[in-house]
Amino acid sequence: MIEVRHLQKTFGNHTVLRDMDFTVREGDVTSIIGASGSGKSTLLRCINLLERPSAGEILFHGKPISAKGNDACAYRAKVGMVFQSFNLFNNMTVLENCMVGPIKVLGKKPEEARATAMRFLEKVGMAPYVNARPRQLSGGMKQRVAIARALAMEPEVLLFDEPTSALDPQMVGEVLSVMRQLAEEGLTMIVVTHEMAFARDVSSHVVFMADGVICEEGTSEEVFGNPQNPRTQEFLSRFTNR
Repeated sequence: MIEVRHLQKTFGNHTVLRDMDFTVREGDVTSIIGASGSGKSTLLRCINLLERPSAGEILFHGKPISAKGNDACAYRAKVGMVFQSFNLFNNMTVLENCMVGPIKVLGKKPEEARATAMRFLEKVGMAPYVNARPRQLSGGMKQRVAIARALAMEPEVLLFDEPTSALDPQMVGEVLSVMRQLAEEGLTMIVVTHEMAFARDVSSHVVFMADGVICEEGTSEEVFGNPQNPRTQEFLSRFTNR
């Protein structure tokens, strides 16, 4: 579904991503792990075209996403993103946050957008709060609304950029529970995360990054159970030794 080929990203003289290659197949849950500053979030932003790659290419269903004439908004409707800091519209209610994309981007009628939004708000347990504003919600509730908003676009792939890192520890579980449910339902997901237990238990594919390169990738059992790269071993030792 998504192929990353020889991807590079530089900011001025600083190279953040170097010759990245990996593939995401339909139904995969791909977790991207590694220390802070290794380029994980930049990779996700390139996949979503929030950053333009400096070299290489990203293919969606075999077609380059940055090809001339491609509609970035239409692409993002199919490859949605859930951000670390929620990015909800503070001047809108929970329901309006989940309706605006389907109406403005997909051209749905308000009644159809409302029905879709309610379906996904119910899925994430936020249907009772449809008339609330983001400022009235906890961090965990905001993130569940953000997931519902992304799902309301009915994407083929959903990207998660450290979706629990801005949450209090007691709120992390409720968001991870929603993500586990989506994975079980077969949604294709790419997740940048520091939640190693989630990455180990839910992922079909794990990518370990360091200094802008992929040091190791494989199934969850391969990467967590028998890592081959010394940097992967050192990184995961912090998790297993807790």
